[in-house]
Amino acid sequence: MKILVLNCGSSSVKFQVIETSVEMIQANADRTLARGAVEKIGLSDSRLSLDVPGRKTYQEISEILEHRTAVERVLRVLCHPEHGVIASTSEIEAVGHRVVHGGEKFASSVLVTPEVEAGIEECVVLAPLHNPHNLRGLHAAQQLLPNVPHVAVFDTAFHQSMPPRAFIYGLPYELYRRHGIRRYGFHGTSHRFVAIHTARLLGKPLEEVKIVTCHLGNGCSMAAVDRGHSVDTSMGFTPLEGLLMGTRAGDLDPAVLPWVMAMEELTLAQLNAMLNKHSGLYGVSGVSSDMREILDARAKGNARADLAFQIFCYRVRKYLGAYAAAMEGIDAVTFTGGIGENSPDVREACVGGLEFLGIELDTQANRTAPRGEGVLISRPGSRVAVAIIPTNEERVIARDTVRVLAGIMPSFAVPGNEAPR
Repeated sequence: MKILVLNCGSSSVKFQVIETSVEMIQANADRTLARGAVEKIGLSDSRLSLDVPGRKTYQEISEILEHRTAVERVLRVLCHPEHGVIASTSEIEAVGHRVVHGGEKFASSVLVTPEVEAGIEECVVLAPLHNPHNLRGLHAAQQLLPNVPHVAVFDTAFHQSMPPRAFIYGLPYELYRRHGIRRYGFHGTSHRFVAIHTARLLGKPLEEVKIVTCHLGNGCSMAAVDRGHSVDTSMGFTPLEGLLMGTRAGDLDPAVLPWVMAMEELTLAQLNAMLNKHSGLYGVSGVSSDMREILDARAKGNARADLAFQIFCYRVRKYLGAYAAAMEGIDAVTFTGGIGENSPDVREACVGGLEFLGIELDTQANRTAPRGEGVLISRPGSRVAVAIIPTNEERVIARDTVRVLAGIMPSFAVPGNEAPR
């Protein structure tokens, strides 16, 4: 099957065409036929790019004012006789959609129906910056491809296996009952993908290994994956909690917030912008939100860049230890995401010196690891493996689309893990 995967943001549409099937999934033989993006939607100089293996990147710049036009342009370029990869849209057999928030309603990927759309709408209050744009892309694709099934794949679904002790906050319980305030976690498709491939790299069934997955990019999160189930994760009610990120603060004392609002005379919108756009690596270093630029400034003696680096890695180490305790053991630590896959310095600072946990990093392997491949970078005798696995969330979405249509998509909810109502 040829699956179109769509990831729609406020001003962008990222897409891939992936050929897969139940048999291809089992053989790990899926093929990415094309990938690309439409960026700067709403402006006169919107940019569409298309990458096809073995070809030069194709780009076009034109005015694209809304998501329907963006998806229409995507379909047009995919069918282009010179640049495209399909003869007509009839070759697209299904569309998989990334949806950020599924709340407690969705513990698996699902076929989109009017009831599912209504459920996604209900979750807008939990993800007002993401779900509306996901829905906008979904509606556009439904209009343009009305005769194929559409499947929703949720960032939060994988973490629905967490037990209440991990997802309930120490707030008045009525806030959970009334408003669903709890830890949801995000990056679920990425954590799930790299956990599966870590087990494969180790030559063990996923059901037999305990893995801490570290998705480190501009947004960062970690997950404790205990024999295939997420039992804890660092992001919470929103993607703001947890690790230090590019521009997000991560963990802090909540009493800081009203104090800063009062002292700096900030509005709620200004406070939200400070926490999400002006904090993290950027806020601490004053240099950049990009780890590459932080490392460059650190090498030149910039003390604040060094501090930002140290805080970033320290929090990863702290969560790693916490998740080893949560799972009562650990078999592997896996790095993924732009930073996790590409920064030997970060990986070394995150796990170096943790021999007491059984983690023995091979410094040379860490430094020379080939990019774009799943590899082990721990010493041969290390009790705990350390791995780099390039993430591929789009492939997860395509595979889940196939599984949903084949009727073999499992739920990630664990019976007995429901919180009392």
